[in-house]
Amino acid sequence: MNALVIIPTYNERENLPTLVREILARPLYRVMVVDDQSPDGTGEVADRLAAEFPGRVEVVHRTGKRGLGRSYLEAFGLAIRQDVEVICHMDADLSHDPKYLPDLVEAARDHDLVIGSRYLHGVSVVNWPLRRLILSSFANRYVRAVTRLSVHDCTSGFRCWRRDALARIPLDRIVSDGYSFVVELLFEASRLGCRVAEVPIVFVERRQGTSKMSKAVLIESVIMPWRLALRRLLLRDR
Repeated sequence: MNALVIIPTYNERENLPTLVREILARPLYRVMVVDDQSPDGTGEVADRLAAEFPGRVEVVHRTGKRGLGRSYLEAFGLAIRQDVEVICHMDADLSHDPKYLPDLVEAARDHDLVIGSRYLHGVSVVNWPLRRLILSSFANRYVRAVTRLSVHDCTSGFRCWRRDALARIPLDRIVSDGYSFVVELLFEASRLGCRVAEVPIVFVERRQGTSKMSKAVLIESVIMPWRLALRRLLLRDR
């Protein structure tokens, strides 16, 4: 299956070349880099990669308000109009290993959305401190309890969509800006009856650069599941 891999970036110039080259080692894969006005020159690095791999690397230079959710929404709007079978997305910091992409893409033959799961068989995370492990595990339990989603890893950003399934998601309804964006997207997919599967991955903490986690992102992550639960009630009563 031919795949378009979306990579949102902000200050990832050190990691991006390695990641892109590993993805493009697979002949049917293309990359869309969505740079959020990185001050470290990540956008220029992406442009050089596009020149090195013509027709296989596309670069979107965002100019509006920054945010992970805004980057994804812009990228999805462009991606669903392209001639691709599946659309994947992953972090740029090398925590998501491209070697798992073929597994996600293969599973997408029979599913609308495939999640690269850290919690399918216990905990598959490397180099996280205990505090971070506890926080992530609690976050998934919290999201499942409030939203009634059934997957093991609701917060994973390593995913593969069938293009036609992603095109069905009401992107104009998505309001999340930070990491809860992936939870909201999963909620909408589940509500629409999409076939969701999980594929086990090993998540490795970023090798270079700094995490984008902030207090505002954490607050949004706490509030969003309740907003989704309320959305389900309102939509059910219509």
